[in-house]
Amino acid sequence: MLENISQNELLDLWRPYNYNKIFYFIVSLQGLKVIDEEVGKAGGKNKVIKKQWKKIFLIGFLFVFAFSIQQSAFSINSIKNIFIANSLQSQGQPVYNFLGLFPKNKEVSKPNIDLIPGGQSIGVTLQTKGVLVVGYSPIIDEQGKEVYPAKDSGVQIGDIILKINGNQALSDFQVAQEIDKNCKKNQKVILEIKHKGKITQKTIQPVYCAETARYRIGLYIRDEAAGVGTLTFIDPQTGIFGALGHVVSDSDTNEQIELSKGKIVESSIYAIEKGKRGDPGEKIGTFVTESSFSGKIEQNNTCGIFGKYKGKISNPYFKTPIPVGWETEVSIGPAKFYTVIQDNTIEEFDLTIEKILPYRNDNKNMIVKITDSKLLEKSGGIIQGMSGSPIIQNGKIVGAITHVFVNDSTRGYAVFIGKMLEQSGILSKAATAQRGGFFNVFKF
Repeated sequence: MLENISQNELLDLWRPYNYNKIFYFIVSLQGLKVIDEEVGKAGGKNKVIKKQWKKIFLIGFLFVFAFSIQQSAFSINSIKNIFIANSLQSQGQPVYNFLGLFPKNKEVSKPNIDLIPGGQSIGVTLQTKGVLVVGYSPIIDEQGKEVYPAKDSGVQIGDIILKINGNQALSDFQVAQEIDKNCKKNQKVILEIKHKGKITQKTIQPVYCAETARYRIGLYIRDEAAGVGTLTFIDPQTGIFGALGHVVSDSDTNEQIELSKGKIVESSIYAIEKGKRGDPGEKIGTFVTESSFSGKIEQNNTCGIFGKYKGKISNPYFKTPIPVGWETEVSIGPAKFYTVIQDNTIEEFDLTIEKILPYRNDNKNMIVKITDSKLLEKSGGIIQGMSGSPIIQNGKIVGAITHVFVNDSTRGYAVFIGKMLEQSGILSKAATAQRGGFFNVFKF
């Protein structure tokens, strides 16, 4: 369940800034001046009206100006002709915007969220929407020739079969039965296909396969994916869990699995395949039939899988929830992470956060290096199945391991915990519930 990324990947460290909000107060000032001139033309009889207009526009100006300050995070470097920044956010100091009243850092407005870190090994199963085409299977026809009816009709690897002759495609077995049944009635097969987001229809003439004694269209198909990963967190307030830190993709097509339904259960690790240069290792485990917890997967996104859990989930290192560490609180240096390498026992290991990539929009926000001698001896570093292992720094949960560098298994990527909370829906729920902010100072 862990994606492999080349160590030589180019890192995008550039981010554009937004200048638009700076014009709010300029427009307001100009508007005040124009009205002042127009009202003045009316003479002394309109002095009272003039004063009222001035008051109205002054209030409007202050409101828009203050609102623009709150909503905007101006780049000091982007308007350096006006302001000079003497301290940099990367050095752990706040960078101030207009008038130095509000910190540039948006994280100051984040709500307070406490989570229980995971570390448990989990078994993951996902049922696809429709049936996924993962390969072509040759059919030997009556002349002894290999034929590929579906391929010749334009069906491609990675396509999703949604319907077959008007019936919903529910499983690979059902699709195979439907094809054989229709062909015995001398009917062609009409597939409703989803290809790169677009839905099309393909008409296929199946061929009788002597080897299997049934009609076939020459495809390998799959209706689910399964594997082993690591639970990242649970939120006792909402009952939401997060795991893996990356999207679940099909192992053959590398396409994101469109989720129909899915679940997580406890997993037990019975062996470790040690990683080495060019060949990442993996955890080898089984699903626990009498699992102490389970979860219904509701989302399969770029930063992990999310859903609702039930049952007892505990981490011996954290009896109570701990605070979330937002991206601006993460620092280069030592940290701990938690994962299972034997049975279902969570263990604590050392790593170093080597680099922070705050402006990446994906799940590769930190570069981490395993420094724990025990783990290096056992696994060689980061291995498949560690996806989602939570990272704790300064008593806060700051992220999760997501990738391993193929050419250096001691190093890999990690995602910010904030990215996972955003996609899980926890962040929006907490922000909605949080009281406070600029508009509380006004009483209408």
